[in-house]
Amino acid sequence: MSQALDSSVEQPKKKKRLLSIDALRGFDMFWILGGEKFFAAFFIITGWSIFHVGAEQMKHSTWHGFTAYDLIFPLFIFLSGVSLGIAAKPLSSYPADKAKSILQHGYKRLGLLLFFGVLYNHGWGTGIPVSSPEDIRYASVLGRIGISWFVAAMLVWYVSERTQWIVAIAILVIYWLMLQFVTIGGVGGGDFTAEGALNVWFDQALLPGATYRNLPLDPEGLLSNVTSVVNALIGVFVGRYMIKHMDDAKHLLTRLSLIGVILIVIGYLWGMFFPINKTLWTSSFVLVTTGYSLLLLTLFYALIDVYGSTNWAKIFAVIGTNSIIVYLGSSLIDWKYTSKSFFGGLIEVAPTGWQDVILFGGMLLLQWIILYWLYCRKIFIKV
Repeated sequence: MSQALDSSVEQPKKKKRLLSIDALRGFDMFWILGGEKFFAAFFIITGWSIFHVGAEQMKHSTWHGFTAYDLIFPLFIFLSGVSLGIAAKPLSSYPADKAKSILQHGYKRLGLLLFFGVLYNHGWGTGIPVSSPEDIRYASVLGRIGISWFVAAMLVWYVSERTQWIVAIAILVIYWLMLQFVTIGGVGGGDFTAEGALNVWFDQALLPGATYRNLPLDPEGLLSNVTSVVNALIGVFVGRYMIKHMDDAKHLLTRLSLIGVILIVIGYLWGMFFPINKTLWTSSFVLVTTGYSLLLLTLFYALIDVYGSTNWAKIFAVIGTNSIIVYLGSSLIDWKYTSKSFFGGLIEVAPTGWQDVILFGGMLLLQWIILYWLYCRKIFIKV
């Protein structure tokens, strides 16, 4: 699943893995594994409003707006770009055979992620429809990660850094102008609703198969894939900047923090005209999410790779080094049932509130133990 799902995030010169990237990726996945449930459980136990606020932040925005849970997906894409910026270089700098191999691997990764995305969509025992192909949902989270990474990789491999910047800016501006002024089939023209946005026409007219819950607009639909590429590209720029300035940690951390804040501010200002919206993946959403992603990366990099606080980081790195297994497993395995099978007795006798803590804590523990077993044996499932 992109360079971010590889376990081989390395600096070109020292060949040293950046533990902070693995740890941040694992921290991101922690919330998908069941960590988001703890806030509601502890609110029931304590009645403290801070846990209620946390529980509300662990839900996607209903439409316009931004919550912490909205950051999980774009953070993944951003990290795939960071890894790409650290490790990749133009294909012209490789021997012909090596360049061909890298390109073939890129196509393979894209194809596998598109396939795994369809598999994930039809998990939990439903299976991929065979008799009714029109009921297959092809758009997916993994598919978007694959597409955004692949397009960013092609730009890194084939065009100059200056062109990459121009493409990123052009995508954000053109996407805004399209949704603001273009009307096709009676939708668009500045309508940013779930029924009237320009994206609806693309998903209804051009997207094969079914949309999410058969809604007019798919949250991983066709048109919004375009702007998600910028999340990966900004990650590329950050990764490239990091390897150039790692010798001056103070300068690097200061600049990364400042850039993160600037992106957030510009994103929220733009959001006054072009609403921050995850489903539409608006340009303002891209800037806000890359800004927060960058601040998180800066924090993790400072604590782990600069100041050497690594013991806690390895807990998350165990998850982050096998992200594809984690994500697919969340759809193909009923971890709640498994947790009840192991801890059902404790859950039954536990007070209200603590029952959920044990249930979801058990889910996390069982998944982590399996991932730790893989981690100790250096078994990293790559795509």
